[in-house]
Amino acid sequence: MIDPVFAERRARVLEAMKSGVLVVFSAPQAIRNNDVEHEYRQDSDFHYLAGFDEPESVLVLSRVHEKPFVLFVRPKDPERETWDGPRAGVDGAVAEFGAVEAFPIAELAQRLPDFLENADRLYYRIGRDRAADDRVLSALERTRPRARRGSSYPTEIVDTETVLHELRRKKDAGEVALLQRAIDITAEAHVAAMAAVRPGMHEYEIEALLRGVFRRNGSERPAYAPIVGSGANSTILHYHQNDRKMDAGDLLLVDAGAEYGYYAADVTRTFPVSGEFTPPQRRIYDLVLAAQDASIAATKPGATLDAVHAESVRVITEGLVELGLVQGPVDAAISEERYKRYYMHKTSHYLGMDVHDVGRYFVGGKPRPLEEGVVFTVEPGIYVAAHDDQAPAEYRGIGVRIEDDVLVTADGCRVLSEAIPKRRRDVELACRK
Repeated sequence: MIDPVFAERRARVLEAMKSGVLVVFSAPQAIRNNDVEHEYRQDSDFHYLAGFDEPESVLVLSRVHEKPFVLFVRPKDPERETWDGPRAGVDGAVAEFGAVEAFPIAELAQRLPDFLENADRLYYRIGRDRAADDRVLSALERTRPRARRGSSYPTEIVDTETVLHELRRKKDAGEVALLQRAIDITAEAHVAAMAAVRPGMHEYEIEALLRGVFRRNGSERPAYAPIVGSGANSTILHYHQNDRKMDAGDLLLVDAGAEYGYYAADVTRTFPVSGEFTPPQRRIYDLVLAAQDASIAATKPGATLDAVHAESVRVITEGLVELGLVQGPVDAAISEERYKRYYMHKTSHYLGMDVHDVGRYFVGGKPRPLEEGVVFTVEPGIYVAAHDDQAPAEYRGIGVRIEDDVLVTADGCRVLSEAIPKRRRDVELACRK
C-alpha cells in the first residue's frame, strides 16, 4: 500500500518549487573494510520524499512534465537478492512507492536529459556528492544542444534546501509522533543506564545497554555514536572510545539517542557512578541545570536560538564567576567570552531526521525567529579539563551536560524528553534503584 504521507510531502515541495525540476540522489554505499559495507541508511531528503530506502536510486520531481514523480532504481535481480535481500525493482517503485514511472538506474544518463528539457530551473544540491554532480552536469550538458531545435534547458541551479529543507524544518503532527517515539525509547535507555551503573563497570557496558534497549524497542539504529564518558572523559565533548573502567566518585556523561522511523532523539544526562553527587559535582550540576531551565523558559515563537543561548551563557557565566572558575565582573566575562574556556559550544541545534537537522539559522544576516513546529535541543554544559591548572582543584575533571529535545508550540514550548530524570535528587534516586 502506498503511504500517503510521502505523496503529501511531494505535493508541498512541488508547490514550493513553482517551476523547474528537482533531482535527489540516494545516499551512496560506503565500504567499511575490503568488500564489507557500512550499515546503509538512506539520504534523509530522499526518504522524506519517497520512503524508498534502497541505494543506487535517483528521484525526480517535475513541474514541467506530465510525470511529476519518477524514480530510477536497481532492477530486480534474483541472484543479488539472494545475498542482499529483496529489491522493489521498477514495478515495485510504481506499485509500492507511488512513482508515476520508474526506470532502471542504468538508464539515468540516457533519460535524465529528457527531464531537464524545457525546465528553466534545476533544484539540486551541488557540491555534496561529486560523483552525483558529474552525472547531473553531464545530463545538463547533453540537454543544452536541444535549444537548437526549439527546446530550453535550466539556466539556474538552485540548492534544494530552498524548498525541501524549509519544509523539513517545521514538523507536522506525524513527524512529532515519530520524534516522540524515538525520545521515549531513549528515555527508557537512559533510565536503565542510571539504574545499572556501578563503580568497576566499563563505559562500554553502559553503551551496550543503551544499544540493546534501542533495538529491543524497534529503533533501527542509534541516531549517532553514543558518548559514554566517565571521570575526565566527561569533559571531552565528542568522546567515543567508551572503554574506561569507572571508579567510585566519578560522574558519567551519557549523550545518546535512538533513531525511529528515520527521526532522531538527542539527549544527554550526567549522573554519579556511586549514586550521589559530591559537593563540587553538585555545584557544577546545579549551575548547568539552572542554565537549561532559563533557556527553556525563553523558548517561544518569535524567540531566536541566539536568545536561547544567551540565557544559558549568562547563568553559566554568573556561576563560573561565583565558583572562582572565571574572573568577573559578569558583563565583562560575557563580552570577552571568558566563559568559553568551560562552555565552548552553542546551546541548541535543530533536530529531526538528522541529529543536526536542516534549516537556516539566519535569514538576511539576522538570527531566525522560532516558529511553532520547530524542534531543537537545549544542551548547556560545563567542562573543566583534568589538567586545567587555572581551575580550583576540586572542579578539575568534572564535565556536565544536560540536553533535552524541545518542541516550539503556539504559546511556548514542550520538552519532549521531560520524562528522563534530570533534577538532582531524581537522578540520584534513579541511580540507586
